[in-house]
Amino acid sequence: MTKKLTVSILMTLYLAVSPGQSAGGQTIDELQRLFQNPPDDSRIMMRWWWFGPAVSLPQLEREMRIMKEGGIGGFEVQPVYPLALDDDASGIKSLRFLSDESIEALRFTLRKARDLGLRFDLTLGSGWPYGGPYVPVGQAAGGLRFERVKVGQGSRRVKAPGIGAGEKLLAVFIARLQGQSVAPDSLKEITGFKDGVAWLPDGLAGPHEAFFFIASRTGQQVKRPAVGSEGFVMDHFDRAALDNYLKNVGDRMIRPLGSHRPHAVFCDSLEVYNSDWTGDLLEEFQKRRGYDLKPYLPALVADTGPKTSAIRHDWGKTLTELFNERFLAPLHEWSKKNRTRLRVQCYGVPAVALSSNKHADLSEGEGHQWRQLSATRWASSASHIYGRQVTSSETWTWLHSPSFRATPLDMKVEADRHFLQGVNQLIGHGWPYTAEGVEYPGWRFYAAGVFNEKNPWWIVMPDVSEYLRRVSFLMRQGQPANDVAIYLPNDDAWARFTNTRVHLIEVLRELLGQSLIPGVLDGGYNFDFFDDDAFKQAGRVEGGALVLGPNKYKAVILPSVECIPLDTLQRLEEFARGGGALLATRRAPVEAPGFLSTEADHQKILDLSRRIFEGPAPPGHLVTDETTQLSKMTRGHVIIQVLPHTKRV
Repeated sequence: MTKKLTVSILMTLYLAVSPGQSAGGQTIDELQRLFQNPPDDSRIMMRWWWFGPAVSLPQLEREMRIMKEGGIGGFEVQPVYPLALDDDASGIKSLRFLSDESIEALRFTLRKARDLGLRFDLTLGSGWPYGGPYVPVGQAAGGLRFERVKVGQGSRRVKAPGIGAGEKLLAVFIARLQGQSVAPDSLKEITGFKDGVAWLPDGLAGPHEAFFFIASRTGQQVKRPAVGSEGFVMDHFDRAALDNYLKNVGDRMIRPLGSHRPHAVFCDSLEVYNSDWTGDLLEEFQKRRGYDLKPYLPALVADTGPKTSAIRHDWGKTLTELFNERFLAPLHEWSKKNRTRLRVQCYGVPAVALSSNKHADLSEGEGHQWRQLSATRWASSASHIYGRQVTSSETWTWLHSPSFRATPLDMKVEADRHFLQGVNQLIGHGWPYTAEGVEYPGWRFYAAGVFNEKNPWWIVMPDVSEYLRRVSFLMRQGQPANDVAIYLPNDDAWARFTNTRVHLIEVLRELLGQSLIPGVLDGGYNFDFFDDDAFKQAGRVEGGALVLGPNKYKAVILPSVECIPLDTLQRLEEFARGGGALLATRRAPVEAPGFLSTEADHQKILDLSRRIFEGPAPPGHLVTDETTQLSKMTRGHVIIQVLPHTKRV
């Protein structure tokens, strides 16, 4: 009875959101038959941690067979730190990363996975982010180092901070202090610098400080590396650094595998902390933004006047462009050249945007927080916009930590929250490899549950896996049917960047606030995110609908947007005048983005914004209080009028 009821409910949900035939053209009867026994590619996968990696071929085969028995459809190999010292007596020996023995383990695992019908994905490295001993300091992750040095009363010179390996002095400024802050009109660049000493101008009155700006390195090391993969994280803004990494790591891992390649190579968390600079950033900034950033460097660390936010915006936008062009795009090309796919967690630091997912084959998220801007919804939105059927998520990370506390019900609850956000491929976090002879309950990863046969409830794992397989399969049928598109104000987010604080998705989360997404969901609607570049790449306005890829949205929300490109706002006006529901929350846009925008540019935005959101019968709607008004607007007349036939589930 329970099984029949579950099938009935899920089929009803499918029919409600996407009536008719599925994407594959199946009839409802065929779909129901497939639902009983879905394709293997709908099965959950596991992140398979190879500790050391102290692996042996017989034990690798044994664990793959157990995965198969548990209903797991594949895995992603990720070599990480050792959990035991080498010991001849116990037979434990860590294979040095990229050694011939470790490559043979990969070859064997790929062959056996194919024999068993398991999907094989491969982390392109060890731990995260990309890096290791092959990364010289000159290609290590870059950061802008800022040092403040107090200037003594009457002093004519100030000694520069020490400049280390991989660093370069960019500029020195002198500034007068006003209490704990800086007087913006007092900032002056010091050009007299020789032998590590900056020579100050005459006549300095009052307390002053010297600001030193140094192109530096963050010093970050690869997190959780395997034996032999320790070293600097690479500079993700430097194409030469990526080429060097792919030559020494990517080619070494992939080419010995022969004609059979991984289903996908994986780029794990972009956690390149404080990475906000690269060696040629000043030159690239000049080419892209049309002016020299050097005289304005103090704006990245202090309020220097009305143009501070515009300068920070241009710097942040440049960082995102460099990351896309010098890391993601060439990594994607390398993957295609090597006859595999690129699966990437495309959020974090460096300042990666939602539209950066254009350069991925498979977008992956993480996090089950479905009533806020999450990396999971970020990834599924990108998949919908770029027409990709599958969105994966890193699932069950830290679930009821420490290990073994998570139950099958906990797994189901979190997985369901991922499904609610559009995910249809679960990557379990995870499956720890355990060497032969290790005492029960075996090895385990610190940030995850243990979903292997060591778990006391393993006996029910096939049933849990089957439920997740069926829902994943059903979530891949038809087309996405979200009604609302929420605009991500990247321009406002870049304008809030400061030195070392360049985490785009986190700043966007702050800008969206805590009320917007619950208001949409509580109104009975689902949504996708989009940004300006995604709109340019895959968007158009068509008959009162905003079209992004294969999706048509009848409602668009601008969440407290201050700056917006004129082209975007003009197209949104067309959308609203064609009958679409355009809502601005808390405020309407008032400025054009960027330092070189003129007063005339700002006035165009303001005039257009007033035409859309003000007057006796404006085509747009201004929601000044999201907490009290948004749910009324979504449940009430605005969206309902536009979507009179929409079925809310």
